[in-house]
Amino acid sequence: MTNDVQTAPAQPSYTSGTSTVPLLGETIGQNFSRMAAQFADREALVDIPSGRRWTYAQLESDVEALARGLLAAGVGKGDRVGIWAPNVPEWVLVQYSTATIGAILVNINPSYRAHELRYAIQQSGLRLMVALPFFKNSDYRDMLEQTAPECPGLSQIVYIGTSDWDALVAGGTGLPASAVPAAMSQLSADDPINIQYTSGTTGFPKGATLSHHNILNNGYFVTETINFTEADRLCIPVPFYHCFGMVMGNLGATSHGAAIIIPAPAFDPAATLGAVQSERCTALYGVPTMFIAELALPQFSDYDLSSLRTGIMAGSPCPVEVMKRTMNEMHMGAVSIAYGMTETSPVSMQTQPDDDVDHRTATVGRVHPHLEVKIVDPATGLTVPRGMPGEFCTRGYSVMLGYWKDPEKTAAAIDEARWMHTGDLAEMRDDGYVNIVGRIKDMVIRGGENLYPREIEEFLYTHPDVADVQVVGVPDPTYGEELCAWLRMRPGAAPLDQAAVAAFCAGKLSRHKIPRYVLLVDEFPMTVTGKVRKMDMRERSIELLGLAG
Repeated sequence: MTNDVQTAPAQPSYTSGTSTVPLLGETIGQNFSRMAAQFADREALVDIPSGRRWTYAQLESDVEALARGLLAAGVGKGDRVGIWAPNVPEWVLVQYSTATIGAILVNINPSYRAHELRYAIQQSGLRLMVALPFFKNSDYRDMLEQTAPECPGLSQIVYIGTSDWDALVAGGTGLPASAVPAAMSQLSADDPINIQYTSGTTGFPKGATLSHHNILNNGYFVTETINFTEADRLCIPVPFYHCFGMVMGNLGATSHGAAIIIPAPAFDPAATLGAVQSERCTALYGVPTMFIAELALPQFSDYDLSSLRTGIMAGSPCPVEVMKRTMNEMHMGAVSIAYGMTETSPVSMQTQPDDDVDHRTATVGRVHPHLEVKIVDPATGLTVPRGMPGEFCTRGYSVMLGYWKDPEKTAAAIDEARWMHTGDLAEMRDDGYVNIVGRIKDMVIRGGENLYPREIEEFLYTHPDVADVQVVGVPDPTYGEELCAWLRMRPGAAPLDQAAVAAFCAGKLSRHKIPRYVLLVDEFPMTVTGKVRKMDMRERSIELLGLAG
């Protein structure tokens, strides 16, 4: 007889999202028409800078007028229509009018320069472009005039706020009233409806192609998770050209009959909080750097934010302390963390309004309804036990149709079983909640040890003098890689050097996790959506520290 105690095998890192709420089987146009009929007199869209307001009935009327104009201009199902503008009401009109007639909306990043613009137009086969003439230091008209001769498929450019726009809308007045419903009747929810170019670190961006079914349902379930109703008013300072704005924001709001509030064309912390106050917004979106900027406003305490109850923080890892301040000082007790990527429409994981503080600060939540998630060994593809890091993979309605006209890159991202391989490193807890520990490409291998920058960033952020922190790997002849921490200090705080950081970490972080280098900076290199460009940080660190060669 033996006294050996047998332990149960570890549960695999796999989970699926059950729900009593069914998926929406509609096109975006059908859903919007249904909501407009149900909530005709409720406010649908408010643009703070221009003072313009639309009820659902008025917005539907303007969307239909633009849709008729597009049909009259020869745009139909499957044709690509570009939108190149910051957050202006016309962006919303173009989004819904193209979806209504089945044209594929191509989102053009507002920060693109001429060569990036040329690639997006040519690769997508753009037929018509809607653009703001200029914004800040970007002369869109000039860049389009340079680029258009090299893009023979681009037959028309329409500038917002000019006679071009008026003529496009007026062009549809001669069409019969049945033209738009007739076009809608020929659409399937599985049709491609949106192309979003992902910003690759090498080579040209890839055009993630998304269907009505992909993005309508994702927007709906993101806001369903935070208990949205027609009474909600959502402040959207995140860009429309990205899934955060146009899917989680616009579609999330309209699929519930809620109001879209545009605080400014581009993110401005004071304008954002001013919009929350003046419009009595109940929800606010943002990436962590946006919430950090809002909380840092000298007049922060002067704003009345008591109408807020919820919102979403996403796009990059959310520092614990920022999350706590958002919940307590911004009245967003039900704020949710969401995680995903453009290729998955975007959200796969989200925290719940009734989750405890640990779950809402130390994880990215649990799997979304109707989706599957697994964590796999990047080398073998096998599912790892819970508690072990591996690559985050997801499957379900949210996975994109593919990369536009790029079957090879599509096959590299989506395997034969339709699992989307994200490139993110994650760990699944015993309860199914997931923590993102970094990107596979961001993981630092020091002397054979796998180090995850996010763990170190979270710890250094608890230093009272540190406003923000990012950690990257830099080359080292002995260990292969070493850690370099970029610190932004709080106003008035004494600067920290490597010795001070090491002292703060001593006894709390393993020695091999203590940064070898510390750089003090005023800002981080960022994308327009507020994500830190770690590749740029690594290259700059090597240059500043003299580690090249």
